[in-house]
Amino acid sequence: MEKIVLKNVSKIYMIDEKPFYALKKVNFEIKKQEIIVVLGPSGSGKTTLLNLISGLDRVSEGNLYYDDVDITKFNDAKLTKHRQKKSGFIFQNYNLLEYLTVYQNVLVGSNVAQEKVDVSEIIKVVGMTKHQHKYMHQLSGGEQQRVSIARAIAKNPEVLFCDEPTGALDETTGKNVLDKLVDINQKMQTTIVLVTHNPGIAKIGDRIIKMNSGEITEVIKNKRIKPQDIEWA
Repeated sequence: MEKIVLKNVSKIYMIDEKPFYALKKVNFEIKKQEIIVVLGPSGSGKTTLLNLISGLDRVSEGNLYYDDVDITKFNDAKLTKHRQKKSGFIFQNYNLLEYLTVYQNVLVGSNVAQEKVDVSEIIKVVGMTKHQHKYMHQLSGGEQQRVSIARAIAKNPEVLFCDEPTGALDETTGKNVLDKLVDINQKMQTTIVLVTHNPGIAKIGDRIIKMNSGEITEVIKNKRIKPQDIEWA
């Protein structure tokens, strides 16, 4: 994947028989290995945008291209295959399987990969080797989030979608998680789209997409700073 292109993308819900635009005519492009940070308050449309780009939800209007392929034309089965092949997901609430160990959770991610990966090596990348046989209740919040990152990258996705990945974490733990994401972006050439309401976190991105009321209000080309140097809000 060299680029993702959105052309006049909208998401519309019918409320009392009237159209409500959760997202309205969004246009922009994401290039390979970029870190894109989507910044905005609650209700601004940032999670809706992430869900559409990732294929978790469908576009109401407009077109969404992965290179030259318009995924808005895909049926449900083809969209699911696209999502499995191209996308990894990290959420604020981790979405891990409590009855499985760290190793087993990451193995679940690797089982849907196009190419087999070394699960132990992926766990090492996120610094969880000494915890790989523990269950989720034995881990801190930051450790669980690192497991969710490992599970996502075990698929070897082209794009990693992160919805408020540090929202439930304290500053020190959150910065450590962001360090891992930046490291993965650099070492594995993984494109990252990260949604946040925290303006400090936005500074780790190559570009900052500011949103409000379902529209992009500003695009800022940014000179990345290290996660440990950001101001935590």
